[in-house]
Amino acid sequence: MTIMFPEDMSRRRKNRIFAAQFMYSWSINKNEELVQIGDIVDAFIDSYFPGENDQYKFGKELAVGVVENIDIIDDLIKKHATHWSLDRIAIVDLAILRVSIYEMLFRDDIPPIVAMNEAIDIGKILSTDESGRFLNGVLDGVKKKLTRPLREAGR
Repeated sequence: MTIMFPEDMSRRRKNRIFAAQFMYSWSINKNEELVQIGDIVDAFIDSYFPGENDQYKFGKELAVGVVENIDIIDDLIKKHATHWSLDRIAIVDLAILRVSIYEMLFRDDIPPIVAMNEAIDIGKILSTDESGRFLNGVLDGVKKKLTRPLREAGR
């Protein structure tokens, strides 16, 4: 699932894609201990982007944050992915949802609308054209429950 990034892609988008790639891998190999998650992410960066750890600091924060809050995030996905169990959702779409929902819930520095739009665009890159509608549907349900401004970063 590792992809080459176009030169003109923003660093933040590359980091979000990295976090989704990590979550995809983590979903398949979930046997790692949570305590070691930072080390596991570093090893993932080293294997796919050797010598570029500083470039993926934001992606590491996202990946670690998702894993640390996976139960909360997955409960929201189950609630808003009507008629879909987690094991029926394509792993790549699940990874993208997890990263985006983490940003929407736990990253006040990122407006929820930005997290949603990024997820939909990344879905078109990593998954299928149709996944955008599915991602949007689930994320829109989560968005409606938020109590913070949708288009502004927090303080």
